[in-house]
Amino acid sequence: MSVAAFQQARDLLFACRGDYPRAKAAFRWPEMAEFNYALDWFDGVLAQGEQGGREALRIAGPGAARRSFAELSADSNRVANGLRALGVRRGDRILLMLGNVVPMWEAMLAAMKLGAVVIPAATLLTPADLADRFARGRVRHVIAAAGEAQKFEGLDPGVTRIAVGGAPGWHDYDALRAHPAEFLPDGPTPARDPLLLYFTSGTTAKPKLVLHDQCSYPVGHLVTMYWLGLRPGDLHLNISSPGWAKHAWSCLFAPWNAGAAVFINNQPRFDAAGTLEAIAREGVTTFCAPPTVWRMLVQQEMGPFRGALRELCSAGEPLNPEIIAQVEKAWGLTIREGYGQTETTLQVGYFPGMAVKPGSMGLPAPGYDIRLLGPDGAEAESGELALALAPPPLGLMRGYQQEDGGIAPPGDGRFYRTGDVAERDSEGHLSYVGRADDVFKASDYRISPFELESVLIEHPQVIEAAVVPAPDPVRLAVPKAFLVLAPGVNDERAAMLSVFRHLRARLAPFKRPRRLEVMELPKTISGKIRRVELRQMEERRFRAGERPAAEHREEDFPELT
Repeated sequence: MSVAAFQQARDLLFACRGDYPRAKAAFRWPEMAEFNYALDWFDGVLAQGEQGGREALRIAGPGAARRSFAELSADSNRVANGLRALGVRRGDRILLMLGNVVPMWEAMLAAMKLGAVVIPAATLLTPADLADRFARGRVRHVIAAAGEAQKFEGLDPGVTRIAVGGAPGWHDYDALRAHPAEFLPDGPTPARDPLLLYFTSGTTAKPKLVLHDQCSYPVGHLVTMYWLGLRPGDLHLNISSPGWAKHAWSCLFAPWNAGAAVFINNQPRFDAAGTLEAIAREGVTTFCAPPTVWRMLVQQEMGPFRGALRELCSAGEPLNPEIIAQVEKAWGLTIREGYGQTETTLQVGYFPGMAVKPGSMGLPAPGYDIRLLGPDGAEAESGELALALAPPPLGLMRGYQQEDGGIAPPGDGRFYRTGDVAERDSEGHLSYVGRADDVFKASDYRISPFELESVLIEHPQVIEAAVVPAPDPVRLAVPKAFLVLAPGVNDERAAMLSVFRHLRARLAPFKRPRRLEVMELPKTISGKIRRVELRQMEERRFRAGERPAAEHREEDFPELT
């Protein structure tokens, strides 16, 4: 049975905790012909017996709630029956736009049980974003919070609308819960049937449509579970918003693969002090957050709030080594980095028990064969990070959905190219260089924006940085940094002088940023910096012969000579 193969692979990773070489050598993706995560694993294993009474979900703050595995199993059955009564069928597309409220998890499980395809959507999406998702995602049904209902006005009236909290002209989500708690599926679920359709965050272009099947995320996140260091009974906090892939990674599949509970600390706006208090108060054991959150946390007095924490992780973008050192000093725990994509589960990381190399993102995850490919397609020690497809890893997407609805398989048959550039050291550790389209040349030297940004945010007055090439008539391009300064910085010129001195002390002349500008950084709604906008802005300025009044150049500071 597929569920037995899934559990066997899971148990192997548990047995290899603290022994990465063994996990890498012994782990094999389970062979799955039929698999339905919600029915076979969640209902069939987690919700049964003593395990069923254990906590599966805990929400603190607005919408506070606790649910056991058995309770979520029964409630998602009710919702699945209610959706079926409204016409939801296998293969139908459901756009799910909810915050961190219990119905989000109920609806995810219910959709899986029906064999429907979920299109996760962030609550920050605009009506224009939703129109694009309706059209390209071929949406048939919507489940959204009542407060978001107005965003859907004017969109396809044939789409079934269900509101959590009730909205005029919408079906009330609470009515779904009135249906029976016993669910009968309409048949087995083929393992390669579609399950999730994600719209990427679009840092450089129009969002792509990433299609995952019944195994690629549910089973593929076994290695994410291993990276997070999750154990049965853990309470796991992941800072991520619904609608983005990392939320499914670490607020659903990875914790529940381990039989751990998901913890959510709902806040109207992220509050670092409140997050630390919740970690200690609630007994959180494992914690994952993006670099932006870690940079905010280290500005607090962290020491008293370690509580029950055992594992710390970071993902989304590379984390500056200085932040890792500050957290280690405060808590005696090391943040372990991980790398993956919406298109995959965890590909690279530092796993429990491993020594972390500052500035590196780790080693290939079990089940992944990682290659670095140069511009000529040959393997190199520095190049585009790619996954070997012989055979394809189970955690890789099924493909990109095309405009005609067809699915383009990932890669060229030999490799799936991630679009990210990395370097490998003599021990096989991989370091992130940047997006392939972000790396640039200046004075014929290859420049990694991430390397320079890491140095910039070591400066105490800089909290965010983005480096792009600024066109230059002599050197083709020079590195320019756009900065967000820490609160309370009033003398911008003095701050820029201090930053230039900081850069001179830490970087070789050929790659030092020679221009600085303070501004709010353009970002996607998932929080990733859109360097492409900054590059395009610099190119427009250069063509127009303009120098922005807010720009600071090295030559403006005679004190530096």
